[in-house]
Amino acid sequence: MATNEAEEDDYLSMSFGEPAAQVKENSLQRTARLKKEAAERARPLSKKERGAKEKAARDSALATSMDSSNKGAKMMAKMGFKGGALGKSNDARTQPIEVLVKDDRGGIGLDSEKKRKLRELAEEQEGKEKKRRVGEEEFRMLNAAEREERRTAGMMWSSMRTLEEFEADGVGGSDEGGVPGEQKKVGKVARPLRSINLLYRPLVKQRLEKEKEKRARYDLDQSLSRPAAYSDPDADADDKIALDTEVEEELDEEDAELDEFEALSYAQRLEKIVGELRQKWRYCFWCKYRYASESEMEEDCPGLGEDEHG
Repeated sequence: MATNEAEEDDYLSMSFGEPAAQVKENSLQRTARLKKEAAERARPLSKKERGAKEKAARDSALATSMDSSNKGAKMMAKMGFKGGALGKSNDARTQPIEVLVKDDRGGIGLDSEKKRKLRELAEEQEGKEKKRRVGEEEFRMLNAAEREERRTAGMMWSSMRTLEEFEADGVGGSDEGGVPGEQKKVGKVARPLRSINLLYRPLVKQRLEKEKEKRARYDLDQSLSRPAAYSDPDADADDKIALDTEVEEELDEEDAELDEFEALSYAQRLEKIVGELRQKWRYCFWCKYRYASESEMEEDCPGLGEDEHG
C-alpha cells in the first residue's frame, strides 16, 4: 500500500503556471468594438477585393468534387449516371470546364488579338535579331573578301611589272639565273599598244593614260601662264611628238582582246601571268627567283601556287 502511494504523483510538489489573466472589457470598449465590426461589415468591397473573393469562392467550388449530397449529382444519378467521365471515349473530360471571367471592357476576341499581336511582335523581333546576326557575319565575310581582292590585285600588278621587265631586258634565251632588271635598258621604242604582250598590256595602257593626263594638265598650266602672242597654231605635229607634248598612241581605240582579258578576275589574271613567267622565263613569282633550268625549278620550287610556298 505504501509502495502504491509512492508511485502516485505527488501533486503537492508539482508546479502549475499562473492562469492567464482575462481582461474584461468595459462597456465603452465593447461598444467601440461592436461599432468597428459593424463598420467593417458595412464597408463596400473594392473591385479588386470582390474579384479576389469571387475567384476564391469559384476555385473552392471547382476544387470540390461532386458527391451524392450534391444536387446536380442527384439529378444525374436519376438519369443513369454512375460516375466517371462523360461520353463514350476513354479520354473524356472528368473535371468541370474552367470558368474564365472577363474583368475588363474589351471585346470577346480582344485577348486573342492581343496574343496574336504579341506573337507577331516576338517573331518580328526574333527575325530582326537573326538578320542582325546574319548581317554582321556577311559584313565580316565581305570585308575579308574585299581585303583578299585588294591583295590579289596588288600581286597582279606586281607580276605584270615583273613580266614587263623581263621582256624589256630580253634575257629570255639565256640560261643565266637572276632577277629582272639586272641588264641595262637601252631605251623605249614607240610601238602600237596592241603589239604589246596582253598579259602586261593593261599596265602599259594605265601608264599611258596617266602620262596623257599629266601632259594635259601641264599644257593647261602653260596655256594659262603663257601670253597668246607666243602660241604657234601652225606648229608641226611631228615637232610636238618630238618634244613629247602629245601622245602618239590612240588610247580610245577599241581593243576587244584587252577588254576580254580585263573582264577576268584578279586571281585569274594573276594565274595567267604567273604561268607565263614560269613557262617562258623560268621565274617563280612566289620564290622571287629565276631558275637556271626547268629541272632546277622543278626540284627546288615548292609548287605553282601561293599555298605551296607557305
